[in-house]
Amino acid sequence: MIALATIGAIVGVLLVGLVVLVRKPADTRSVLRWSALAITVLVAAALTPFTVDDSGAAATYLLGVPVVAALLPVLAQRIGRLAVVAELVAALVLTGWGLLLGLGIGGAFLPAVILLIASAAGTWAPRPSTTA
Repeated sequence: MIALATIGAIVGVLLVGLVVLVRKPADTRSVLRWSALAITVLVAAALTPFTVDDSGAAATYLLGVPVVAALLPVLAQRIGRLAVVAELVAALVLTGWGLLLGLGIGGAFLPAVILLIASAAGTWAPRPSTTA
């Protein structure tokens, strides 16, 4: 089950990357943030039965911390403040949590980190010139 969730997350990240490269949405960073949240929520949902069987009530925070971390950049975007900082903090939390739980369910949350880092890196990317 863990391997299936991890492979699904990797495929999801690759599909999002392909869509962003082909469709070139106007707000790429928003697409990346929302996609990271969606992938994290889907991974948590897929791992819930396994984690509850294995860890009982501890499943709440084992799966809740990554979901809340992935939610931070989306909330920061909605508020309009410190979105880049929220992306970097979320990526750091997801990476740390994924490594902490690395021998169990943690690896399935790591692919979403790529989307958050890509979104934060988009801030420093040079903007295309509008003058001819």
